[in-house]
Amino acid sequence: MRYIHRVTVWSLALVILLILVSLVSSGIGPVKLSSNLFLKILLTIFFGKSNLLTPTDMTILVTLRLPRIILAAIVGFALGAAGTVMQGFFRNPMADPSIIGVSAGAATGAVAVIAFGISIPFGIEIAAIIGALVAAFFVFYVSTKNNHTPIATLLLVGIAVQTFLGAIVSLLLLLSGKNLRQAIFWLMGHLHTANWVDIAFTLPLVLLGFSFLFFFTRDLNALYLGEESAHSLGVNVEQTKKILLGVASILTAVAVSVSGVIGFVGLIIPHIMRILVGPDHRILLPTSALAGAIFLVVADTVARYGVAEIPVGIVTALVGAPFFIYLLRNKGGPAS
Repeated sequence: MRYIHRVTVWSLALVILLILVSLVSSGIGPVKLSSNLFLKILLTIFFGKSNLLTPTDMTILVTLRLPRIILAAIVGFALGAAGTVMQGFFRNPMADPSIIGVSAGAATGAVAVIAFGISIPFGIEIAAIIGALVAAFFVFYVSTKNNHTPIATLLLVGIAVQTFLGAIVSLLLLLSGKNLRQAIFWLMGHLHTANWVDIAFTLPLVLLGFSFLFFFTRDLNALYLGEESAHSLGVNVEQTKKILLGVASILTAVAVSVSGVIGFVGLIIPHIMRILVGPDHRILLPTSALAGAIFLVVADTVARYGVAEIPVGIVTALVGAPFFIYLLRNKGGPAS
C-alpha cells in the first residue's frame, strides 16, 4: 500500500527532527551548561559515555529541561492530532480544538480551583479535564436533535458556550484575590512547572487517544467528503461524529490540564501538514501530531530563552494569529 510507505517515511523523518530539536533545546536556557553539551548528550545516549556530563549538567537536564521538553512534545502531539480531527470533521481549515468550547471549559475548571485555593493532588488537572469534557458534551447534546447533529448548529452553540464560559472565567478572576497571578499565568499557557509526574499522567492517555483516532482515519476521510458521501460509503455518521469529537476533546483536555491554554497549535500545524502531505488522514493525522510536538518544543525553547521567561502560549499566539489572518484573507473566510 502506497500510503503505508508515505506515512512511514514522513513519520520517521519527523521523529528524527523531533529528537534533534529536543537535543538542541536541552542545551538552551537561562542557565548556561557546559560547552559542547549537544555533542556530550549524543555521546552519552549512543555510546554510554556517562562521565562526560557534570553533576550540575545532569541535575538541570533531568529535573528541569528534559521533563519540560518531553511534556511540550506530548502536549503539542495531542493538540496537533486533535486539531487535525476537528478540521477534518468540520471540513474547515479554521477549526481547532477550542471550537466546541473544550479550552474554555478547561479554563473554567482550572481557574475555579485556583481562585478558591483548593489544594488537592492533581486538583487543577482534574478540574480542567472535567470542565473541558462537560463543555464539549454539553455543546454536542444541545446541538443534537432527533439523533442528528448539524455541523453548523454545533459551531454556533460552541461559540455561545465559549462566550458564556469566558464570562465565568472573568468573574472567577475577580474573585481570585491573591491567586490572581497564578490564574492569569495558567490562562496564558505554560510549561515551567513540568515534571515527570505530569509526563506519567499525560503520556498514556495521549497515546491511547491517538491510537483510537488513528483507527477511525478511514471514516474521517469519508466524513471529509461530506456526510452524505460518508453515509453512502457505509459509515455510521452520527456514531462516528460522537466518537471523533469525544476522543479529540479528551486529548485536548488532557493536554490543556497540564499546560494551560495554548492556542493555535491545533490550527496552524494540521493546515501546514495538509499542504505538505495531502488530505488523507491516514498520513495527515500522525504527521500533524509529530509536527505539533516539534512546533511546541521549539516554541517553548523560545519562551524560556534569555533571562526573562514568557509563557509559551504567548509565543504560539504571536506565530498563530498572523497565520490565522493569512488564512482568512486567502481562503475567503471560515465558510470556504
